[in-house]
Amino acid sequence: MATDPGPGSSRLRRFLSSVLLLPLCACAAGPMAVPTAAPGDEAAYAALYPYYAEICAVSQLGKKPGFGAEISSGIGGHAVLYLNGVCRKQDIEYPVLALCDELPKPTADGVGLSVNAHYANANWVAIEGRDFFFEGGLAPDRPLTRDAYRRVLAEAEAKGIYKNIAFHDVTYEDVPAGFTRESFKYEISVATDFAIAFGRNRYCGKVPLSRPQMAGIVRYLDALNEPYRTGEAVFDWNLFTHNCAHMNHNALAIAGLWDEWAEDRFILWALFDFPVPKNEFVNLMRRTNDLPIDDPETLYRDTAARRMLLEQGRLPTEPGAIADLGGIIPENEVYDTKSEIIFYDEPITGSYQEWFDRILSEKRYLSLKDNLAYFATLYQRIERQQVPLDRYPPAQRMTAEERHDFAVFYEKYYTYIAQQSAETARNIAWLNSPPPSAHAL
Repeated sequence: MATDPGPGSSRLRRFLSSVLLLPLCACAAGPMAVPTAAPGDEAAYAALYPYYAEICAVSQLGKKPGFGAEISSGIGGHAVLYLNGVCRKQDIEYPVLALCDELPKPTADGVGLSVNAHYANANWVAIEGRDFFFEGGLAPDRPLTRDAYRRVLAEAEAKGIYKNIAFHDVTYEDVPAGFTRESFKYEISVATDFAIAFGRNRYCGKVPLSRPQMAGIVRYLDALNEPYRTGEAVFDWNLFTHNCAHMNHNALAIAGLWDEWAEDRFILWALFDFPVPKNEFVNLMRRTNDLPIDDPETLYRDTAARRMLLEQGRLPTEPGAIADLGGIIPENEVYDTKSEIIFYDEPITGSYQEWFDRILSEKRYLSLKDNLAYFATLYQRIERQQVPLDRYPPAQRMTAEERHDFAVFYEKYYTYIAQQSAETARNIAWLNSPPPSAHAL
């Protein structure tokens, strides 16, 4: 998932990464869909949802030869995370996060995070600014020339993204002439940790979060880096047990959307059950859009969904979770523009290619207006079909203990549906007639 299998990994791990994984995944690879930008306007989305996360699967990387370091990556791709409303603390020369509104002078709209096998004293690094993280700060339709590439790398180095971030020594074994160890960090990390669009297609799922959910994610991420920051541990990236997608999945587990994905599991188990970037994009879009929220019993049986409703008054499937897609800058002097990313398919439980095609073809996954309209209709239908608990057939088949617990859930469920219905109607009205400073999606 990172640019290489990881300088801290053993030879066995590297062998398994390159020989075992890719044949398993390649058998599931479908025709590549080159993404185009999803309909939408970032300012309006952030106005409605000031705190949101984007989990992104980004495609393989291929740098054209003859310019700087020669870099390529596997077709499993990479995974990155963007958190809107979160900033880096500026008084610490190491990536430490805080909610932007907690800082005296917020410096950005959000922060992008990337896990990379190069790092020795960090699990992740943080890049401030959504535009710089995804686009390198280049204006839309602007070509990526070699001069523009050099300017963006100089800007990244001026930002001090890797200040006090140590890379594994093996990273520097083949440094081309003209690079210092510090400048080489940026050369091998661009289009992986920042300026993603320079060399990778991206498939992101945007998920609205509450402020408490985002605060929990910030605490989790800071704690994740702490042992590497203090020198208590050395970061050792591992494709199967500790990769870039583990952190992203578990950040949203902290928010309550799904169960945690255990890291550092026994290798023979992990070989057949580990998070894959493109799978995670599909999983997130389905989890946030397709749970049967008109079926209280099914939600009750879903442990994570039940816990989220009872503790937070929310469900994993809610309005506002849409796909955000982006392609490699097409006029490109530095990177190959043909880039793939594959699934690790599960033939028993379903086809990721079919789910993926559906997500990219139905407007409710891509357009906020269509997404809100879908949920508004769904909530209205749920409210119309509500029946008292004593007439709800599944409750009549439960034991007395189950009925007691389910009764609490049932009441909270319909209170939640009424609240969501009203909030969705307000958001639709706002999008249809936004204030002058915003633009409807």
